[in-house]
Amino acid sequence: MTTLSNNLQGIHARITAACTQAARAQDSVALLAVSKTWGAAAVREAFAAGQTRFGENYIQEAVDKITALHDLPLEWHCIGPIQSNKSRLVAEHFHWAHSIDRLKIAQRLSDQRPPQLPPLQVCLQVNVDGGSTKSGVRPQDALALAAQVAALPRLCLRGLMVIPEPATGFAAQCALHQPSKALFDQIAAAALPGAQRFDTLSMGMSADLEAAVAAGSTMVRIGTAIFGGRQG
Repeated sequence: MTTLSNNLQGIHARITAACTQAARAQDSVALLAVSKTWGAAAVREAFAAGQTRFGENYIQEAVDKITALHDLPLEWHCIGPIQSNKSRLVAEHFHWAHSIDRLKIAQRLSDQRPPQLPPLQVCLQVNVDGGSTKSGVRPQDALALAAQVAALPRLCLRGLMVIPEPATGFAAQCALHQPSKALFDQIAAAALPGAQRFDTLSMGMSADLEAAVAAGSTMVRIGTAIFGGRQG
């Protein structure tokens, strides 16, 4: 068994233990392997170990990998910032985009999604901390943006992505994640037309996986604990 396979096994064990501790079903949390800066060979190895969902921050780098690995049944998630000049690449190559933070980008993705592909699955990125240097819609504006995005014909609004500030200790991490879960529940309860599948809270990384699951995450984004230290 390879190191990468061992690492994946360890992450799945952590997710299972976290779900058990939170009295949640073990299949209620999906694992998104963040493969940014790692080459196609590492992704192929992770696939051989059973991983099919991969998250990428850098769009052109991701498209190169998607092209190189077209023979594998992988699900590709864009989790990095989307600029207007890169929106077509996302619309044409990815299955998911987690980082929708304004209507302009959502509209471009909908307009540029090829008709032969299913709707692009999308999440709103929310700036839960209000940090001036962080991407994301403000929490107080998220419901309005969700309604606009849900109405776009070639997008399927699935949920929220959040990246809160780091915290030390389980209790402090849970406290940071709870407002995101409350906002997710608020938007889900609004039952927006076009958002019938609003079921994804993309929250939690290597250092705070357990707290994210306890707070209600349905998808954790794990990079370093699977692939090792960042390359490049």
